[in-house]
Amino acid sequence: MRPLRYSINITLDGCCDHRGGVPDEELHRHATETLNRADALLFGRVTYQMMEAAFRPAWTGERPAWMKPFRDTINAAQKYVVSSTLPQVDWHAELVRGDLAQAVQQLKQRPGKGLYAGGVKLPLALAELGLIDEYEFIVHPRIAGHGPTLFAGLSKQVELKLVSRREFASGAVALRYEPRR
Repeated sequence: MRPLRYSINITLDGCCDHRGGVPDEELHRHATETLNRADALLFGRVTYQMMEAAFRPAWTGERPAWMKPFRDTINAAQKYVVSSTLPQVDWHAELVRGDLAQAVQQLKQRPGKGLYAGGVKLPLALAELGLIDEYEFIVHPRIAGHGPTLFAGLSKQVELKLVSRREFASGAVALRYEPRR
């Protein structure tokens, strides 16, 4: 069974407002390596539309060249989009409808390296269902004071054990955890 991993950038106060962007080449390289650990991406509607708007357009060179490998990786990836409101998707994507637990279990049972989830609302539902096999938090050395926070409204604690830690020159730290089962 392929694992379902979740990765997100957050600030020290637990906010995940990405309007400030991921700041440097080293973090983009890490994000590209992270995406390459998966066969497919699992997004909710909001994250899918945000990523599509940011990374689907043709490369124009308006962004730093070091962003291109991340963009190319996310463009090429198979995407599954959990949405009851989108009538259709494209961009190497397919809609996931119906019972979330059953649909994600079916995706996990397909052969491959793994799935990566992103966003805020969908991972809350996945955590509630106990479907996330690995959590990665890229903690940035800033306090945002605004924006969505992770796992607001989670009905039960999820006990985690630290499995790896990586520091970046920017002061950000990637922390990977697995659920204690």
